[in-house]
Amino acid sequence: MKSLTYVLALFFCIQITAQDKETVVKDVTQAAFNYIDTFYKVDTTLAYKSVHKDLRKVGWWYDQKKNAYSDNSEMTFDSLISLAKRWNAKGDRTNADSPREVKVLEVSDKIAVVKVTAVWGIDYLNMVNTDEGWKSINIVWQSKPKFSLTE
Repeated sequence: MKSLTYVLALFFCIQITAQDKETVVKDVTQAAFNYIDTFYKVDTTLAYKSVHKDLRKVGWWYDQKKNAYSDNSEMTFDSLISLAKRWNAKGDRTNADSPREVKVLEVSDKIAVVKVTAVWGIDYLNMVNTDEGWKSINIVWQSKPKFSLTE
């Protein structure tokens, strides 16, 4: 009887752990979609839910006229909020066919790494697990790549 009790206890512990992992991946994924939708839906409340106030975002935009990438442009949380308010304010930068993809690359109990593909290009989000949920604290991005070794 003791053996059966131990087996059942172990089974329930494994089930809870698996469910916890699924919940964490779901929460990380939702935080990444919130980041995209901050811009797509012009909804800064989503940034407050999923982007850390100490954000450091850096990226490169490809300028077709100059046939070159811009110098790295850096962005703080306040700058992100300001951009999100105006970037798609007319609703003409995105549509139903715009890329909106999230690929969770790694999740631990405290940190996660996620690749986001959106209409502007790709972003790699470094996330932290805070008391308020998962938040992006570092973001590296570039406009749509000419090539990718993973594709």
